[in-house]
Amino acid sequence: MFSALKPRRWAARLLVYPSRAFSASNSFYASSMAAAETVGAETGLYGFGVLKTPEGFRRFVDEAIQKSGELVTYISQLPPSMEIIRAMDEISDTVCSVIDSAELCRNTHPDREYVEEANKASMRINEYLHFLNTNCSLYTAIVKAESEGVLHTEEAQRAAHALRVDFENGGIHLSDDKLQRVNQLNVEIARLGNKFNENIMFDPGFVDIFPASRIPKNMQYHFDAIYRPISTASNEISKVGDTRREKGYKIPTDSSTLSSILKWVSDAEVRKQAYIKGNSTPHANLIVLDKLIGARHELAQIMGCKSYAEFAIRPNMAASPDVAMCFLLNLSKSVRCKADEEFNIIREFKRQYLNQSGADLEAWDETYFTGMMKSSAYGLESSVLSSYFSLSGCLEGLKVLVQALFGATFYQVPMAPGESWHPDVVKLSLHHPQEGDLGFLYLDLYSRKGKYPGCAHFAVRGGRRASETEYQLPVVALVCNFVGSPVSSTSRLNHFDVETLFHEFGHALHSLLSRTDYQHFSGTRVVLDIAEIPSNLFEYYAWDYRVLKTFARHETTGDAIPEKLVKAMNDSRKRFSATELQRQIFYSLIDLKLFGAQNNDSMDTVSMVADLKQQHTSWNHVEGTHWHTRFSHLINYGAGYYSYLYARCFAATIWWDICHEDPLSPDTGTALREKFLKHGGAKDPVNLLKDFIGDGILSCNGGSIPDASSLCREMDL
Repeated sequence: MFSALKPRRWAARLLVYPSRAFSASNSFYASSMAAAETVGAETGLYGFGVLKTPEGFRRFVDEAIQKSGELVTYISQLPPSMEIIRAMDEISDTVCSVIDSAELCRNTHPDREYVEEANKASMRINEYLHFLNTNCSLYTAIVKAESEGVLHTEEAQRAAHALRVDFENGGIHLSDDKLQRVNQLNVEIARLGNKFNENIMFDPGFVDIFPASRIPKNMQYHFDAIYRPISTASNEISKVGDTRREKGYKIPTDSSTLSSILKWVSDAEVRKQAYIKGNSTPHANLIVLDKLIGARHELAQIMGCKSYAEFAIRPNMAASPDVAMCFLLNLSKSVRCKADEEFNIIREFKRQYLNQSGADLEAWDETYFTGMMKSSAYGLESSVLSSYFSLSGCLEGLKVLVQALFGATFYQVPMAPGESWHPDVVKLSLHHPQEGDLGFLYLDLYSRKGKYPGCAHFAVRGGRRASETEYQLPVVALVCNFVGSPVSSTSRLNHFDVETLFHEFGHALHSLLSRTDYQHFSGTRVVLDIAEIPSNLFEYYAWDYRVLKTFARHETTGDAIPEKLVKAMNDSRKRFSATELQRQIFYSLIDLKLFGAQNNDSMDTVSMVADLKQQHTSWNHVEGTHWHTRFSHLINYGAGYYSYLYARCFAATIWWDICHEDPLSPDTGTALREKFLKHGGAKDPVNLLKDFIGDGILSCNGGSIPDASSLCREMDL
């Protein structure tokens, strides 16, 4: 199976969900689009001439299928050689052009015709992938090339091995009846995953809150007003025609709204109702998840594995569920003592605040009281912080970062007519004075109706060596949903948005700076265990005063952000950090256990999650809730959520060992680029990290785990 043919999109953050030119003036957008109208001949979306109209996606698919078919015939006639790998990668590049373009279009284009055609194109090309992934002539060619010693580079050998394993993971080496069953299971798994996510979207849950005064006034405009008759006492007789009504609000309990309710609503009963409803919806996903677990388990067993977790993890650095579990359990032990201390601190604060010495701490209290404690301790007003973080200033900060680290500069590149999908979008070239253009970056940063709701990095084209003298430059898109528009007043970001921007920029740099022979390994096409390292690493830059002072300036005075304020931000960030780390460990354990070895009896996922919470967190499970039925990472990263914590540990080691002393020095940038970013997935990840951070990667029972000591020291564990 062509793993390289999977869409390359990396979601913004762990939980919440996934430049304009670096100019301080909003007039940049206007000049960019005006320039685009005068440049060159008309093209299509993303520079693909075929995509001048929505129907162009049909031709795009037709041409990709035709070219791929010709390459399949060509490969079947070749003797074992390096040329087989090159031609296979060209198939992958051809089909990825369709898949990645359709993925970006489906999530960002404002024209529904384009979106619908992109959806159809995605379905058609994925159907064609079934032909490629079960094509015996391609599989035979790869097997022979790998076994006969004709591949002369490490990257070619890795590509052949990866392609063979991917084919076999699709069942091509199995008997006809088993292959047929594998195909059925893969279709069923995809269907169940879509259903799981649809249920989350269409059944967010609602609670009716009366009276309206229980919701803070500054939040009320977000919600729909509802009314009910004013009740009368039982010994009263309602007057005929009494039409008095009490106003309330219908509150959706989707993840984003629930987060706001839990943080800002002082009424504990409202928080409780919202928490319970939000964490027991959608109920239908209990059955969907059971079926998904069963289908994945059967697939794994056909593939000769004990569990789906074993099937999913064996290509990764961890190599087995036991290694990933060992890592998580050790980390859980390390954090437990401090997390318990934090729990007791929050509980004592609640008791003093309410003047109730015996008050228990409930799950719906955490966000409210920790927010209150941070605010009182550090005096961090969100409006004060955001006054230092205009979007244009933050983008200038990214420009400074790239210039300092890599000696490269982002320049505005005028787009040809038809290349852009919205007037807000701009295109940048990452240019190096000696090396020339390194790649291209589309920025689509403002929120609008119908757009992908989070922040994410999308690939448009992977980098690869097209010939002895030509390199196909990578093209990526950074998509965010910041409030504002390029023609309105300056957009201001809260610091979470700043951190998110830097996180996604880390993914983009991974793509733009990689230099691999094959697009199969371009940029973020790496094993899951290291995919989030660059994004986690660049989050550190969003918290470092030496970096922030280069661009974070007050919107009125122009003064650089005070060092004292940045220190307060970091102190606030560290407070209750053990509780947050413990929560991530808990989520990872859920994911690993759900898809681990199965007993003959069907699994009670609610009880299993409740037991894990009791064992590995300081908080009690709330009866009647099943939070995991809206944990979409179970679909996207089945048995792989542990990789976020892997990446966080590796990023901590890189930051403290390599970047922290001088985060903006060229030497730091050279180390990051030459020893990590430029290799994409072309090098063995264990060897890559050993060469980069030495003792920061450890051997464990046949697999590899990160050394967590840097993260633990950072958190005072």
